[in-house]
Amino acid sequence: MDAFTRLKKNLKEDFSGMQPVRVALLGDTATQWLAQAIRGAGYERGLDLRLREADFSQIEQQVYDPSSRLYAFDPQVILLYQSSQKLLAAYNILEPEGRRDLAQSRILQVDSLRAAIRARSTASIIYYNYPEIDDGVFGSYANSTDSSFVFQVRKLNYELMQYAMAQEGFYIADLAILQQQAGRSVFYRPSVYINTDMEISIEALPAVAGATTSLIGALYGRIRKCLVLDLDNTLWGGVIGDDGLENIEIGALGIGKAFTDLQYWALKLRQRGILLAVCSKNTETVARQPFESHPDMVLGLEDIAVFQANWNNKVDNIRQIGTALNIGLDSMVFLDDNPFERNMVREVLPEVLVPELPEDPAEFLEYLYSLHLFETVSLSAEDEERTKMYRKDSERGAERLSYNDEETYLASLNMGSRVEPFNPFNGPRVAQLSQRSNQFNLRTVRYTDAQIRGLAESPDAYTFSFTLEDRFGDAGIICVIILRKETDEMLFIDSWFMSCRVLRRGMENFTLNTVAGFARQKGFRYLRGEYLPTAKNEMVRDHYRSLGFLEDSGGWLLDVQTYRPLPTLVNRIGK
Repeated sequence: MDAFTRLKKNLKEDFSGMQPVRVALLGDTATQWLAQAIRGAGYERGLDLRLREADFSQIEQQVYDPSSRLYAFDPQVILLYQSSQKLLAAYNILEPEGRRDLAQSRILQVDSLRAAIRARSTASIIYYNYPEIDDGVFGSYANSTDSSFVFQVRKLNYELMQYAMAQEGFYIADLAILQQQAGRSVFYRPSVYINTDMEISIEALPAVAGATTSLIGALYGRIRKCLVLDLDNTLWGGVIGDDGLENIEIGALGIGKAFTDLQYWALKLRQRGILLAVCSKNTETVARQPFESHPDMVLGLEDIAVFQANWNNKVDNIRQIGTALNIGLDSMVFLDDNPFERNMVREVLPEVLVPELPEDPAEFLEYLYSLHLFETVSLSAEDEERTKMYRKDSERGAERLSYNDEETYLASLNMGSRVEPFNPFNGPRVAQLSQRSNQFNLRTVRYTDAQIRGLAESPDAYTFSFTLEDRFGDAGIICVIILRKETDEMLFIDSWFMSCRVLRRGMENFTLNTVAGFARQKGFRYLRGEYLPTAKNEMVRDHYRSLGFLEDSGGWLLDVQTYRPLPTLVNRIGK
């Protein structure tokens, strides 16, 4: 079965229980099959993409008309697709001097579309960039003159990246890279375009749909947080226990380059905030030798959050890695050269993503590049320090064993929390935490950067971000509360989500003490909470009951006027 047929078959499957997302698709060329592919790819990522496709070439009519079907649909995500072929047609009818302004005029048009959407909607906007077309007019000189279409397309794609950096809630789906990976002759079929006005070929649609749904998934918490690595013949060539340290293949010679490049890729992921873990059937002291002593190793032990090298089965070891990091199995990607180990993990732990690595290690990276394994829509300062934070958590856990009781241990940490409303500095991290928090998340509402800014400016919303630091270090923002005014007496807890890394340290009590005190000071009588169950947040099912809320008409109510602060060893830092 070819990939597009598989995606179409998915449309007949049961989407119930999946994350629903309303998606609008607007294009200046035929998008019917793209719409089908996107919805089918969403199924494979656990997303019920309720996709509404606009009529052919109706972008401006839908965006600029406040009463259009687009805004009546109230989409959460808007996909904008303006094709390279239509851009070339526009370029063709310009006078030569006007062609130098093609990229800039298109950026101005994109900005106008974005502004019109933003005036009427908080939807995230995903804009498809432009696959290159070499019209052959200038030959190689196309790279040296701004009159050429090649120059203008490359300039446009660069300026789109610059534009996306400056605009909250605006993201690029990279068709240019996808065409580069597939090849122009695969990505675009002239006869299909001429007869159907469909620019993307059937063969390329699954890759485009996959990239699109990965991006949408990242907006709604469908992300991978941890790369679990086998060692022998995965991170280096050879078997360390048999071949010895000096004979494993790594470095600048031969096939060793492939493993070195894979390590650089893993290191860049770690620096971006992805956790690295080792899962290897090996004697631990032997498995650690390359990290400690081999001069060509790129990764060091300090880059590994959890190191599991033993003779247990890999299924159990992966479970232990998840427990140690306090993350779900569906947050993990497992790389292993051995088909037997891959199949066992797939069968027993279907939540773990296990790529089917090529037999030739030289092909590993190009294959992995194409999978969009670690899609993200944001980057925060905490990302770069994430591995250090988890290693500090391990130090805390080790020290905990030396104390006879929990309270004495917690008191020894000297914990403090800084409480601030949303602002331009903490907004990106708040949005990121909303997208990544699944277990300690009472309502599991996801927010983009633009929506966080809107909440910060809303007169009917009160926002709180909580940091946590102790004598081991600063964990950054680990908890968020959003309150909305319902009546003169009632505040609704729209969102309460927290990093599971800080559970059982008293932050729940500190957080409630803070917001209850705030509500009382502002003259409100009640806080109303709500728990919306998902497949992942069972751990907070009794959260409000345990904090003293009373069940009320399907929700939970707390009288803040009679509330007495709960015990906590977390102290407030600053005002």
